[in-house]
Amino acid sequence: MSHSWFAFYGGSHKQLMDLLKENIAGCSVFTLPAKKWHWRARTAALYFSQTIPACPSYRLLFSSSVLSLCELAALRPDLARLKKVLYFHENQLLYPVRRHQDRDFQYGYNQVLSCLVADVVVFNSRFNMDSFLSSIPSFMNKIPDHRPKDLDRLIRPKCVVLNFPLQFPDVSREHDKNPELFFSTLLRLKERGLDFHLSVLGETFTDVPEIFSSSRLLLDSHILNWGFLPSKEDYLRVLCEADVVVSTANHEFFGVAMLEAVHCGCFPLCPKALVYPEIFPAQYLYSTPEQLCKRLQGLCRKPDVARRHIVKVDTSAYSWAALKPRFQDLLSAPCP
Repeated sequence: MSHSWFAFYGGSHKQLMDLLKENIAGCSVFTLPAKKWHWRARTAALYFSQTIPACPSYRLLFSSSVLSLCELAALRPDLARLKKVLYFHENQLLYPVRRHQDRDFQYGYNQVLSCLVADVVVFNSRFNMDSFLSSIPSFMNKIPDHRPKDLDRLIRPKCVVLNFPLQFPDVSREHDKNPELFFSTLLRLKERGLDFHLSVLGETFTDVPEIFSSSRLLLDSHILNWGFLPSKEDYLRVLCEADVVVSTANHEFFGVAMLEAVHCGCFPLCPKALVYPEIFPAQYLYSTPEQLCKRLQGLCRKPDVARRHIVKVDTSAYSWAALKPRFQDLLSAPCP
C-alpha cells in the first residue's frame, strides 16, 4: 500500500492528489483544506503526526513540499522508515514577495530540510528544480553565522523532473499573476478602439487586488465571463470559445491553466521567463509589456491569425496518459 497526502488540498494540489488517488492502487490520502496556507506550512506536520494511524503495510510516503516532511519524520519514526517522496509544486526560495524583508526564512528553510530527509525529490518542471537548487547557497547566506554548506550538492542527486500530469478533455479545439500588467494592456487596447471580448476566470480568494474591481468596471462592455466557474464543463466551454490566452505571471513553476487553454485551441502569449520557455516555442513568448500589447493589437485586428493557427505545443506530452507510467514507477519502486 502506498501512502499519500498533501498539506494544502486545493487548486492544482488537489487536482494532482485526486488524479493519483483515482489511478494508483492502495493509496491512503490525508489532507487539509486549502485555506490559511501559512498555517498549513507551519503546523500540518504536527497535526498529521497525531491523526495518521500506524499501519504496517505502508511502504511509501508521498508528500507535498508545503508539508514539513522533516518534522513529520522526526515525530513519527514509523513513517520515517518508509520511502519518502517529496513533490514540489512550487518552491519558497523563489516565491515572489512584495519586499525582500517580507520573505519568511522558515518556509524555505523547511523545504530545504525536507529535501535532506526525503529519498526522492520531484519537481514539476526543470525551471522549478534549477531555481530551487541554485537559490540554496544565497538563501543560506542569510544565516548570520555558522552557515551549513554544500546543501545543494547533497540534494541534487535525489532530484528528478516529472511534469504535472493533466487530464485533457476530448474537445474540438493571485498578486503573483501580475494582474496590473494584464489589465493595463487591455485598457490600452480599449483606448485604441480595438474590438475584443474578455473572459477572466479563476478561483476567488480572500485578498483580491483592487485592480480587479476597478478594471471590471472600465472593461465592462468587453466582458463575456468573469470569476470562478464551478462547472469544469463551463470552464472548458469558455476556453474552447476563446481565441487567445494570455499569461502575465511573474511567478509560475508549471502553468496548468495555460496548457489547458492551448489544448482547447487558444493561441498562447506568455512571458519569456519562468517556466514558459521550457514549454512554449519562442513565437509565443514576449519580453516586454510593449511587445505583449503589440501582439494583442495585431490579433485584435486580424483574429483569424489566432483562429487558424495550430499551436506548436504537444499537449499530449503533459497528459496523464503519457506520464502515468513514470508516476507508477515512482510510487511503486521499493524503498532504497
